Amino acid sequence: MTTLKMTARACLLILISAAIGAAAQSVYDEKADAEAQIRAAVEAASKNKKNIVLDFGGNWCFDCHVLDEQMHRPELAALIEANYIVVHIDVGRFDKNLRIAERYHVPLKKGVPALAVLDSKGKLLYAQEEGQFEDARHLSRESIREFFEKWRPKITHP
Repeated sequence: MTTLKMTARACLLILISAAIGAAAQSVYDEKADAEAQIRAAVEAASKNKKNIVLDFGGNWCFDCHVLDEQMHRPELAALIEANYIVVHIDVGRFDKNLRIAERYHVPLKKGVPALAVLDSKGKLLYAQEEGQFEDARHLSRESIREFFEKWRPKITHP
């Protein structure tokens, strides 16, 4: 076997292992009551003066795992922890929690992950319109950070 073929096989095995590892970790609780999760998030957000991120996706979705990994990197995790309550909403195979996505004007037909941002009272501040996150693997860390910077709670003075 040539060195090129051996290298190609080794790369393929690494990619397969990475994909299996990502799929083994669940981002979305497939048995969760999304309505209850949102109610709990609004309650917690109102007490802590945080905004809420609704992250629609599925455990089968590679880009959903990529976005979740980015959100857990230290430089972004601190920003999210300080400013947001994140609710991961499982969409199944685009057959679950569709009414919730509609309520928050999230067009799942444009792809997942799909995000909406609510204020601490549950009012919609942002809903992606064009599948902005569905290609998360090609988004820069900086553009993801800018999104979370833009939609964090605004400081109000009495």
